[in-house]
Amino acid sequence: MNQPKLQQLSLLALTLISYLMITSCNQTKPALTAAEQLDSLFTARYGVTDTASGKVTFPNPGASVLICKGDSVLFEKSYGESNYDTNTRIDKNTFFNIASVSKQFTAVAILKLYQEGKLDIESSIYDVAPRVTSFLPPKNEEFAKIKIKHLMSHTSGIMDERPRDDRHFVLTATDMQSLEYMKGIKSLRFTPGSQYEYINPTFQLLYVIIEEVSGKPFEQYMRDEIFTPAGMPETLYFEDGRDIPRMSHGYVADKDDAPEADKKFSERDYGEESFFATKADGGIYTSVIEFNNWEKALRDNKILDSTTLALAYTPQIMVTGSPYCDYQNRENTYYAFGWFVDKTPNMPVKVYHTGDNGGYQIYAAKYPDKDLRIMVFENRNDHSRWNMAKEIDNIIKKAGFLE
Repeated sequence: MNQPKLQQLSLLALTLISYLMITSCNQTKPALTAAEQLDSLFTARYGVTDTASGKVTFPNPGASVLICKGDSVLFEKSYGESNYDTNTRIDKNTFFNIASVSKQFTAVAILKLYQEGKLDIESSIYDVAPRVTSFLPPKNEEFAKIKIKHLMSHTSGIMDERPRDDRHFVLTATDMQSLEYMKGIKSLRFTPGSQYEYINPTFQLLYVIIEEVSGKPFEQYMRDEIFTPAGMPETLYFEDGRDIPRMSHGYVADKDDAPEADKKFSERDYGEESFFATKADGGIYTSVIEFNNWEKALRDNKILDSTTLALAYTPQIMVTGSPYCDYQNRENTYYAFGWFVDKTPNMPVKVYHTGDNGGYQIYAAKYPDKDLRIMVFENRNDHSRWNMAKEIDNIIKKAGFLE
């Protein structure tokens, strides 16, 4: 081969090598998928990394997580221990006490009776049934203004004056026992419908209304008319001594801000500090799988028709700025019937509820217009729920799932 030809080939080879090197240097690591980002979020939240091997384990309480769009699963994974005594791991079928997320079920039961023409949510609670009034102070002009809809939206003005100094009562009282204090109420905190104050006992009044109007015991009505059509065959209410399938235990950490590897956890369940035993406001045990069935049943109008469901999600009062609930004063927040409604600018409307009972911390949210559902059921309460919710929203928004 002549010299000029050899020089040309050498130059071409050098050019090609340089191009490949430059191209290689300019290549960036592929971006993490939304599922990978979500897994990283929860791994950082619950994982313990071995410094020597780099292996991540989940020896502490954790969570069951399910995020769906339409009928497709975007992310499903579980982390941590369900029960220390049996070394049982959390999975998608683990049952958690969903605490105040239970309120939406009670509200939907009332709205179903309303849809069927069996009650009017605009009625005074004194006009529903004699048994309801037996738990109330004598009727007067002030109290007569309380309507059924006010009980569902925390706008009744009734104050929570349960005897907090009687710890046994607070931790073990049934729905009926919890209502006894109402007979002694002398006045309302505000005119019904004018302000927001989150209290639990008004949902015990709804318990009585459901029984009186339906003619069935509360749990039987909820089983027949709510759980069964929603595809929740194993979902049930807590009761002392009742066996709960695949039940997780709730735990609290000794130090919330300690490194994950250094935390010590104590069980917080029935009869233990900060666990409440009433049903209508917080007694449901279920899994993320059965809860997702509930969400789809609502979406598909298997329980409420589209008009009544829209009413359930309609804001009744603004939570932001309420002088009676500082801890719930999140921006752009309203309360509907059993759900919070978030109207953050430049985001679709989010409908959600949270739950806290004993060691359980629950977050169940959805973007109805986008058919996207988020369920994070935790059996620990030592991490910020709102930082987590914000990160989840950022990930799913950037991935285009809220378009």
